[in-house]
Amino acid sequence: MKLWEKGIATEHSVIEFTSGEDRITDLLLAEWDIAASMAHAIMLEKCRLISAGEKKDLLNSLFSLFQKKENGKLIIDEGVEDIHSQIEKELTETLGPAGRKIHTGRSRNDQVLTDIRLFTRHSIDELASGIARLFNKLQELSGKYLNVLLPGYTHMQPAMLSSFGLWFGSWSESLADDIIVLEASRILNNRNPLGTAAGYGSTLPLQRKITTELLEFDAPLYNSAYAGINRGKAEMSTAAALASLAHTLNRLAMDICLFMSAEFRFIDFPDELVTGSSIMPQKRNPDVFELIRGKCNLLQLLPAQVSAVVSNLPSGYNRELQLLKQPLFNAFSEIQECIAILIIMLDNMKLRDNIMENPVYNAIYSTEEVNRLVREGIPFRDAYRSVAESIKKGIFSKTALTDYTHEGSVGNLCNEEIRNLFEKRIIVFKSKPAGELIEKLMYYA
Repeated sequence: MKLWEKGIATEHSVIEFTSGEDRITDLLLAEWDIAASMAHAIMLEKCRLISAGEKKDLLNSLFSLFQKKENGKLIIDEGVEDIHSQIEKELTETLGPAGRKIHTGRSRNDQVLTDIRLFTRHSIDELASGIARLFNKLQELSGKYLNVLLPGYTHMQPAMLSSFGLWFGSWSESLADDIIVLEASRILNNRNPLGTAAGYGSTLPLQRKITTELLEFDAPLYNSAYAGINRGKAEMSTAAALASLAHTLNRLAMDICLFMSAEFRFIDFPDELVTGSSIMPQKRNPDVFELIRGKCNLLQLLPAQVSAVVSNLPSGYNRELQLLKQPLFNAFSEIQECIAILIIMLDNMKLRDNIMENPVYNAIYSTEEVNRLVREGIPFRDAYRSVAESIKKGIFSKTALTDYTHEGSVGNLCNEEIRNLFEKRIIVFKSKPAGELIEKLMYYA
């Protein structure tokens, strides 16, 4: 079944090629297509395009389809092109003419756009929840290991004194900034395209503000033509947000791989969380973090993938746009898996607390010595040269650690301020799951 059939059978190979993975991917959209169809039916009745009885029958049948989906029994039948066609097919089989009225005033274009936006909004909010769990874990570890010292590196060389508290806290603040990018993506996505049809509106007396309110969008996408060309832009903003988060996770994973190496041994994990070698008995491999690093490297390419698809398209719908769905849907799944396993690993991380006792790190205190001389009134450049000369001659010795007091330093992490930033930004991510939205829409039955 194809919603666009006109009595002429389309060559099977053409259908297979143009449908691609849609029949699999579309099952992820099923509950959102049901919710959007329910809102559409309510609007149609308010516009007197269907009767109150037809609306009630449609809502009840759509709710039954949602229950079927929840029980894992909703499938796309052989010969049915996509989830939108499957739902309309089942409504028609159940309700007859009333089922065929569900498509009044909409196209598959605005239908797909709406489903993707509902799916993306919820996926963004679920991701924000995962980010919050990781943020809390990093903040917890930052406070717990506040005073466990660690060499800080620049150019992969020991540079200045750091601490595990500073290190963990840096990643939590990075997540606080990732949330800003994610929020921007949510704002761009959370507008309603339903009712814009194929990108040029409809002659029917639709009231698009009704579906906007029912589906809890912030506002409609007002211009019908823009609703079409916005596809790609919305995905690009989401891809950028996922890439920003992937960048944070990627670099954290790299640090952990480095810190686990035999040359560093700053951190370790229980045997059951590392892997070994089939030939080398001593191996303790950080496979989890290498895979996080690799997956996040690929996720950082997502904006380029989206751009490659949409960058030279004319306005209006073009079939290439279907290629955006699967990479984006997979990306949400991949990054959530990375966050989940990362939290498990951080829960079991073991830290060395005597790292700075190694004489190889004595020179790391040289900046401390320069600052001590500055406090005694010696000009900074003179103090710098004096300490550099003592290091060159091999006579510099480890000095006492002086206090770090400025904001964001080892002795003043500003974790509370970082938490306040994060908590102000996280509150916008609160959309209803599909089930709750559908339950709300059933009040109109």
